[in-house]
Amino acid sequence: MKKLTKIAPIENLSLVDKVELRLKEYFKENNLKIGDSIPKELEFAQAMGVSRTSVREALLRLRTIGIIESKKHRGMVLTQPDIIRNFEKAIDFNLLGDQTLKDIFELRLILEMGMADLLFARKTEQDLKILDKIVSKQEKEEKNTNFFSLENEITFHGKLYQMSNNSTLQRFQDLLLPVFQFVHDNKLPEAKNFKYSSGKFVTHRDLLNILDKGTPDAFREAMRKHLEPHFEQILEA
Repeated sequence: MKKLTKIAPIENLSLVDKVELRLKEYFKENNLKIGDSIPKELEFAQAMGVSRTSVREALLRLRTIGIIESKKHRGMVLTQPDIIRNFEKAIDFNLLGDQTLKDIFELRLILEMGMADLLFARKTEQDLKILDKIVSKQEKEEKNTNFFSLENEITFHGKLYQMSNNSTLQRFQDLLLPVFQFVHDNKLPEAKNFKYSSGKFVTHRDLLNILDKGTPDAFREAMRKHLEPHFEQILEA
């Protein structure tokens, strides 16, 4: 029997799926930008040879994810989609499974190391004073431990996101709250006795001191050591 080399897959798309794909192609082919008006439902329906109902349903999908919106006296226009809002909707419905929470947590580790240059470029004396108050409160409440309460952990790291002065990062931090809870609830029993490669746990105070007097590279390295138990757990999984 002759071996199959290339064969086109059977399309398993509904008519509305196909209309949606064709609309996206139309936007790209015509190089439409944010704010540009798009044709009416009837025009699309006639051009594609489908019913207005199919076009309406496809457009509704695009409206739901923020690609188009209706403007008074202008009809439908292309808009800037709010990517973070789509994540927020999923979280509002509690639709994140354990694997997704783990994936987002890994993203959090990368972001907190990667934001070092933004923090050093945009930090203010007021920011450092607020961090000092956060750390001082934590030091009074939790002595001689490398594990902090969920509240103190969120407060310290949340302030770093706020200091980045990047609105997407700040909103992403809000999305991380379920992830903080997930990690807090799934700490390994032996984590409290974790052996750090440097022989020393990097505390929030250490991070603050570097942020005050150090360099972005030093902060990145310190943050990596601060998060070392988490990296070891996910890399060995």
